[in-house]
Amino acid sequence: MFPKTHITIAAAATVVVTAAILMSPSADVEAKRMSYSLDLEQGTVSGKAETAPSASAPSSNLQTDSGSAKSPTQMQAAAETVPAEPELHWQSFKIESGDTLSSLFKDAGFNDRIMLSVIHGEGEATDLQKLFAGETIRFASNDDGSLAAIELKRSLLESLKIEKTDEGFTGKTALREPEARPAFASGTINGSLYLAAREAGLNDRLTMELAGIFGWTIDFVYDVRKGDQFEVVYEELYLDGERFDTGRILSARFINQNEDYVALLYTDSNGDSDYYSPDGKSMRKAFLRTPINARVSSPFNLQRRHPVLDVVRPHEGTDYGAPPGTPIKAAGAGRVRFAGWKGGYGRTIVLQHGDNITTLYAHMSRLGKGMRNGTKVKQGQTIGYVGSSGMVTGPHLHYEFRVNGVPRNSRKVKLPDAKPVPSSEMARFKNVTKQQLAQFDTFRENYQQLALASEE
Repeated sequence: MFPKTHITIAAAATVVVTAAILMSPSADVEAKRMSYSLDLEQGTVSGKAETAPSASAPSSNLQTDSGSAKSPTQMQAAAETVPAEPELHWQSFKIESGDTLSSLFKDAGFNDRIMLSVIHGEGEATDLQKLFAGETIRFASNDDGSLAAIELKRSLLESLKIEKTDEGFTGKTALREPEARPAFASGTINGSLYLAAREAGLNDRLTMELAGIFGWTIDFVYDVRKGDQFEVVYEELYLDGERFDTGRILSARFINQNEDYVALLYTDSNGDSDYYSPDGKSMRKAFLRTPINARVSSPFNLQRRHPVLDVVRPHEGTDYGAPPGTPIKAAGAGRVRFAGWKGGYGRTIVLQHGDNITTLYAHMSRLGKGMRNGTKVKQGQTIGYVGSSGMVTGPHLHYEFRVNGVPRNSRKVKLPDAKPVPSSEMARFKNVTKQQLAQFDTFRENYQQLALASEE
């Protein structure tokens, strides 16, 4: 028999040993542990259970300097000590007429020395000197007040970005590409094309583009009638899901005095774009129908009585009444055959187009820049300005169109076409324009259905 004290001690020892055994982890328990991921940007710590390769394998946990694993609290503290990116302080200025780069730098708190270091930087930094009213410029400074970056926003699509680097300032132009979505507009003319287009939702630029596309065939000053119709498929431009502008006209239809005209935008394999009819003929002519946007004040008339001399004298051209200084365009590409004063015609330019066609522009207030005998001109180029020089009763343009020296009515003569789609491009043209015409028909059908639904 053992004494009670010995029994008590033995029992206590048994309990301690048993507890130690129970509390020590088994192989299965040791194989499961928490791994912690450290997010330096967010400053957070997350944990998950993972299986260790073996009991003797080195721990993959983040170690302290003494080699022991860090606790979650220690790891959180380590994340909090990671330095954050320095915060930039931005100042924005709307550029107004009279502003200079130096004054803008001064307003932002930087002197000319800093300005010179920027514009003499690398890349496109020197383009910062090209400022235009309406643009926005932003300056970014560090906590210590030093210049860190500049952004010149030229438009919604273009910005010049300049940043400070270890080597100095470096600039680069950033261009954004808008998303183009097709849209449709349709209208009937009751008064003018301008009013009808506005009612249809077209802006002024698209209206002018529409008139320009058909302007070689239709005189929009004189030939448009009440009841004429138009349909247009054009681009709407989006940035970040919001509409901000309109793009090109993709296809258009104009019904003028029951004549139906269709124009399709086609970009050839060389990247050149122009408008063509569905059969591949150019919508452009070799000559503009009218060299000026103005109303006819005196038509072509070989039996007209002269307003100054009061005798019957053939009026071998067409007069367009317009304010002094209105630009006059070359009706076609050619070469200046005469430039100067020509008797009763006053200041006059005569253009030679090929071998057999000449055009004459008279009564100018002044000639266009560089207009002299032998000068080459392009179609649509400004060659002079409306005036009242010579034998006239008021400011206007007198325009003549001659074929082999014989005067022709410029508003009625059949104008030669520009070059059509070449035969080598025709298969590609047909494939592209087939899709455009199908798109046009789909838009038209949807528009008509919506119109009928609104009437019900």
